[in-house]
Amino acid sequence: MSVAHTAEGPYFDELTVGQVFGGAPAMTLTAGHAAAHQAIVGDQLALPLDAELSLAVTGQAPLAHPALVWDVAIGQSTVATHHVKANLFYRGLVLRRAPLIGDTLSTSTHVVALRQNSSREGRRPTGLAALRIITTDQHGRPVLDFWRCAMLPLRDPDARTGHAADLDAVGDPPDSDALAAVPAGWRLDRFAERVAGPRFGEITEGSVWEVGGGDVVSSAPELARLTLNVAKAHHDRRAAGGQRLVYGGHTIGVALAQAARALPSIVTVAGWHGCDHLGPVHESDTLHSTVTVERKHALDGHGGLVHLRSKVHATLADEPPRDVLDWRYVVVLA
Repeated sequence: MSVAHTAEGPYFDELTVGQVFGGAPAMTLTAGHAAAHQAIVGDQLALPLDAELSLAVTGQAPLAHPALVWDVAIGQSTVATHHVKANLFYRGLVLRRAPLIGDTLSTSTHVVALRQNSSREGRRPTGLAALRIITTDQHGRPVLDFWRCAMLPLRDPDARTGHAADLDAVGDPPDSDALAAVPAGWRLDRFAERVAGPRFGEITEGSVWEVGGGDVVSSAPELARLTLNVAKAHHDRRAAGGQRLVYGGHTIGVALAQAARALPSIVTVAGWHGCDHLGPVHESDTLHSTVTVERKHALDGHGGLVHLRSKVHATLADEPPRDVLDWRYVVVLA
């Protein structure tokens, strides 16, 4: 008699510190991936869109959009978070290199800390899993190495795992030297000559842009599929509690496209301080952004790093606006 098996990822009580997940397929970035990603989130960065400009500035082309890169890395890591209910933090995300279209990304996901949450009446028990995500290219060169924290349910609601790690001690903030190394060797002066927008020297700390107009959220499961994201909540409305959730990277991608409309002189994203998902996003929501300059640091030669904060709210029909994202990140500005 044949035995039926369930194909699914682990629950919280099935994780152990030191466990490594590497089962997601490697993915070669193609022009098709780039076009589909652009159609869904509205990529606006000049370098990935303009191969000639990319070649003039970086010496290589065509450049992959940074949001496509981190979306694939996060998607590959979901082999460990098939049952995820929420992501609590990202830490230390820095683009260690800028992949090109044609590069192949591979990701391993390492369980580094676990903490079971206190039980709440009427709710299925959950725990927090701190994961280190390491992404390399086809030559084994580092692309991303960062931490994220996922909330997962327990399979056994009566289990007491004893996991009580201090998650505040997990991960490191983006290192300033690592952030500055992202555009090392790039000709930012050539970018400034060809692309409109406020120059680094014209930006002042505390400046705020209300991005005019909103962007409707569409093709959410398609983006999850495109980036190998297997988290059930993005595909199965029952797993999401009745209404399918939009992948958090989708909201971030739209926020970046809106920031680039306000600041077209953004060259690339160097890294993230972190992001808080303040509320759920669903298809047909319209997203609106406010972008604030928190601080800036000049780079040797030309341009500099600008620390931005995007606050995003969602609207649907006549409902009042809902805060959905607070994202703090670092861009290279020419």
